[in-house]
Amino acid sequence: MPSTALNIQFTLVMLTHKRPGFLRRALQYYKDFPGTLLVLDSSPEPAAGITERFPRVDYRHLPQFDYRGFQAKIKHGLGLVTTPYMALVADDDFILPDAIGESLDFLEAHPDYGMCQGYSMMYLAQAGHINYYRRDKKIGQEDFASDDPRQRILDYLYAFIPPFYAVTRTSLLQDWAAQIPDNLRFEWLEVSHTWFLLASAKARMLPIPYAVREANYGASEHNTEVTYALALPDPASVASREEFSDVLAGLETPLKGEREQLRALARESFALMYEGLAGGRSLIIEPVFSSHVNGPGEASTYKFLPTQYVNLPFYNQAFFDRLGEIEFLLHALPAGRVQQEELESIWLQQERLLAVHPEDNAFSQIARAREALKAAPYNLAVVKRLADLLHDDGETEEAGKLQAWARRLEAVASDGGRALLGAQPSGRLLDWLEARQPDPASREAVAAHLKQHQGGPQIGILLLNLEHDEARLQATFDSLINGVSRSFRIIVFTTGPLPAMTSLQSTLHFVRVSKDDYVDKINQIARQSSCDWLMLAEAGDEFTATGLLRAGLELLDAPDCRAVAVDEIQQLSGGAWRELLRPGINLDLLQSLPPLMARHWLVRREVLVEAGGFASEFSEALEYELLLRLIEKGGLNGLAHLDEPLLISRAPELKHNEHARQALARHLAARGYKAQVSSALPGALRIDYRHLERPQVSIILRSEDNQEALQRCLESVLQRTRYLRYEVLVADNASQSPAHLQWLEQLQQLGGRVRVLQSPQRLGEAALINAASAEASGEYLVLLAPDAEVVNANWLELLLNQAQRPEVGIVGAKLLDAAGNVTQGGLMLTADGVQAAHVGLKKDETGYLGQAAVEQNYPAVSAVCLMVRTEVFRALGGLDEVGFADAYADVDLCLKVAEAGLLTVWTPQVQVVHPGQLPQDEVALAALRGKWAGLWSSAAHGRRLDPAKAAFDWKALIG
Repeated sequence: MPSTALNIQFTLVMLTHKRPGFLRRALQYYKDFPGTLLVLDSSPEPAAGITERFPRVDYRHLPQFDYRGFQAKIKHGLGLVTTPYMALVADDDFILPDAIGESLDFLEAHPDYGMCQGYSMMYLAQAGHINYYRRDKKIGQEDFASDDPRQRILDYLYAFIPPFYAVTRTSLLQDWAAQIPDNLRFEWLEVSHTWFLLASAKARMLPIPYAVREANYGASEHNTEVTYALALPDPASVASREEFSDVLAGLETPLKGEREQLRALARESFALMYEGLAGGRSLIIEPVFSSHVNGPGEASTYKFLPTQYVNLPFYNQAFFDRLGEIEFLLHALPAGRVQQEELESIWLQQERLLAVHPEDNAFSQIARAREALKAAPYNLAVVKRLADLLHDDGETEEAGKLQAWARRLEAVASDGGRALLGAQPSGRLLDWLEARQPDPASREAVAAHLKQHQGGPQIGILLLNLEHDEARLQATFDSLINGVSRSFRIIVFTTGPLPAMTSLQSTLHFVRVSKDDYVDKINQIARQSSCDWLMLAEAGDEFTATGLLRAGLELLDAPDCRAVAVDEIQQLSGGAWRELLRPGINLDLLQSLPPLMARHWLVRREVLVEAGGFASEFSEALEYELLLRLIEKGGLNGLAHLDEPLLISRAPELKHNEHARQALARHLAARGYKAQVSSALPGALRIDYRHLERPQVSIILRSEDNQEALQRCLESVLQRTRYLRYEVLVADNASQSPAHLQWLEQLQQLGGRVRVLQSPQRLGEAALINAASAEASGEYLVLLAPDAEVVNANWLELLLNQAQRPEVGIVGAKLLDAAGNVTQGGLMLTADGVQAAHVGLKKDETGYLGQAAVEQNYPAVSAVCLMVRTEVFRALGGLDEVGFADAYADVDLCLKVAEAGLLTVWTPQVQVVHPGQLPQDEVALAALRGKWAGLWSSAAHGRRLDPAKAAFDWKALIG
């Protein structure tokens, strides 16, 4: 069919939503398509540059249709189509133009047919290869030509191949969209579409390759699955099918009959479709071959699996030629999540290989650029850089080939790796680090300032090279040479031969060690060194360009600091980066997660020597054991945190560490506990303090005409609490409901553990709890929300496990919804106010760096479930009844506890069902921020490195 005829007769309608990368790639594929191309984009913001780059495209920005407005968007789009034929297409699918032409020719020649298509394959693009899957099954019948619409429907659904993207007569689709109810459940949309088309006209499957479609590899945002909807036996699903069968029976089509007969036909068709899908009769995802990337301009290598399906029309040269064009776009314009996640580490590696080093020459730069190109040949920046280097070096033939490859990439507006890397976590961290560099004026000011202070503190890097890995050692050296600080000395402890004779006064000193004596030699060097601060690191750790400079400037004004925790960037096993931002000095998190909290500390040299150095018997937990000894001697005094990443290091393997467990057990014994330390999760430690006392606990519940919720709460306490020494104080706030008052009277008469305290007048929440606490006989108080339900029987024991520690003032719990999702962890003080941690995680998920699964200190916890020592509560004046009568009194209490020198502990072991909403009281929040302005910024948790705020005011730091 001539292209002019196609332009007149056919419209391709592309559906997209918040996926500009997919859209741009798809439009690049269809840019020479001779028909009309209509794009329906429901993203909140329009895609940039579409009309300029693709002027023939009819681009419609439709933000009024969100993702769940899919049906309405299609209906709107169908109303815009004026050609007699059309097809729908997703932004991640590639319909073959020849297949469209052949399908259109068939429909033109057969006016009694409504739709036509061929067979599709599935693809999944990854970093260096693409996997292809068999999707459609060819099970015999291809021509659904019965004159009986009933037979056509049953035949097609038996051999079901989705017709959603088939070439179809526009009038049929418009009629379908006009008749189906608005807001039809998503899983029924496809079924109604198939039913209507087959009820209205004949259908044809041509024995040709039709489309290459992306395989699903994650949960749909629609959260639906048509297979289950067709057969689930629960009442709601049955009712939904019955309702939908009635919809189908009411459609105006050539299919005629009594309504109940049509409903029965619908139910029969559901059963056929379910059998085909669930049993793999009609559709399947089965790998058949893969395509692997070679060098620039080279054809991909195909690897075929043993099972092939030659009855399908894909095994011919014309199809593989077309596939080559598609593969070029998939690699040059990567858009899929899986593909970009795998490419993240490669792009990062390429960026770092292209960086220019002070001692570089042409040979070293070309060698690294070649390595970068080998990692991913579709990165335009890498291709152009190597081509320029080779051209300048006189290797014009190879440079010319790369320049031609670069032109091909530029023709599709490939961003290469750098722009796409910027959208990944590693790229954002790379941007953040680059923005930290001081400008020349700042460098001069900092240098002058340090000169006035004898160059600033000298940092000694105790570098372990116990595997004698020269490549990793060189990476550490390169990072230090490329940094802006020179106030350091490196002492390498190596098991290999010494490369040079050096002295302790040298900037670089080598010490020969064995794996048996290296700790003793570290301690010996520490005693002899003239450095002010020492840090333990490993060969391969790379220092950030500005981290040591920032640390040196900060430590100038920190005479009382004994040890300093720093942030770092961790390199994952695949090579990508993630930030490790430690939440300040957090005793319980340090005890719970040593792999994440006890690495790469800066320790004052005199402090290390005075403590006796590192303990060789804890060689697998050197820093952790040392920090615990420092805490034994001086508590948390003199321990500080520097919010600056100093290193890029390999992420530690989270595994059981017996040395860490033994070190913590020894430490707790030294503090007077008879504790048992266990490994709750790989890398995590859990402490049972084994307190001997069994104190009385008073649980306070608020009552205010809330019998239904309060009764559920009370029953959960009475039925699930294993601990025996407790009482429940029901503090009634002048309830008015006769039924509620009668229920309270019955509780009072029952006696036992429950006491009812009645206020003659309405009080604020804080005042009511204070009044009840005055009547409490327990040594510990538990504030429990009346709409909460306790989950675990040992909840009081677990709260007491933390609350009986003399350094602890308050303990809080993990809040969950009925489905087991976290509604609230500890409470953080952020720029926006008070924020709950871990919200939305599943109850067993470990969260950011594993913190959702372990005890730790937070600025505050919620009074939904809060335990406090009674004497502490009373000494601090209880809850503030004036400033925080009905909101944020719990946060205020926690901050008062911190001011008194006590810790607030959050334990995920105690779980309480509660919605977990935070108060929406701006006046109380403003009062809280005003009262505790000094604590607000220092108490913040959950930081993230923000590339937009990466620039640092070095001059402000030096005054």
